[in-house]
Amino acid sequence: MTLLILQLLLAHILGDFLFQPARWVAQKQAGMHRSKYLYWHIGVHALTLLLALRFDLQYWAGILFILISHYLIDLIRLKLTGRVGDRLLFFADQALHLLAITLVVYWYEPFQPDFSMMYSGKVLLLLISVLLLTQVASVVMKTLVTKWDFVEDEAGNSLDKAGKYIGMLERLFVFGFIVFQQWQAIGFLLAAKSVFRFGDLTKAKDRKLTEYILIGTLLSFGMAIIIGLGYVHFVGKIAG
Repeated sequence: MTLLILQLLLAHILGDFLFQPARWVAQKQAGMHRSKYLYWHIGVHALTLLLALRFDLQYWAGILFILISHYLIDLIRLKLTGRVGDRLLFFADQALHLLAITLVVYWYEPFQPDFSMMYSGKVLLLLISVLLLTQVASVVMKTLVTKWDFVEDEAGNSLDKAGKYIGMLERLFVFGFIVFQQWQAIGFLLAAKSVFRFGDLTKAKDRKLTEYILIGTLLSFGMAIIIGLGYVHFVGKIAG
C-alpha cells in the first residue's frame, strides 16, 4: 500500500507542480474547458501516472479515475476562480485530488483507517502544544507587549499581521528543535533573526525599538522553550 501511495503522490506532484508552467495556468483560466492547455495538463498527468506505475496496466481503472476526477476538479476550480478566494480554492483543489488518490489506493489495496489514535494522549498533548505555540502565545505576546504601546515608523509598509505569523513560525521551529534535541539550531535561528532585524535596530532614534524587539524575541523564544520542555517531559509519561 505504501508503495502505491508514494507512486501516485509522485505522479501528482510532477504533473500538478513541476510540469505545469505558469503560462498553462493563465491560459486555462482564460479558455476554461476550451483551453488546449487543460487537456495538455491532463495528458501530462497520464504520462506521469504511467511512468510512476511503471506502465503496469493492472491499474488502468485507477489511472482513468484519477484523470477524469482531475479534469472535473480543475474545471470546477476554473469556474470558481474570481468568485472564491485563491487560497481556499488551492487547498480545496489539492484536498480533492488527494481524496481521489486515497480512493484509488483503497480500491486496489483496502485498508482500515484507525481514527482512535487521534484521541491518544500523545496526539492530544501535541495538539495542545501547537495551539499554545500559535494562537495562545500570540494573544499572550500581544497582551504583554502592548503595555508599551510602541508604534514603528512607516508601519504601513509592513505586511499585514506578518509579525504575528513570524512569531508563530519561530516558536514552532524552536519547539521542533527541542523535541529533536537540536539545541544548537535554536542559537542559529536566534542569530538569523538578529541579522534580519539589524536594519530595524539601526534606524531607531533611541533604545525603545531595540528594547521592544528584544523583549518580544525573548518572550517568544522563552514560551517556545517552556512549552517544548513541557512536551518532552510529559510525552514520555503518557501511555498511548
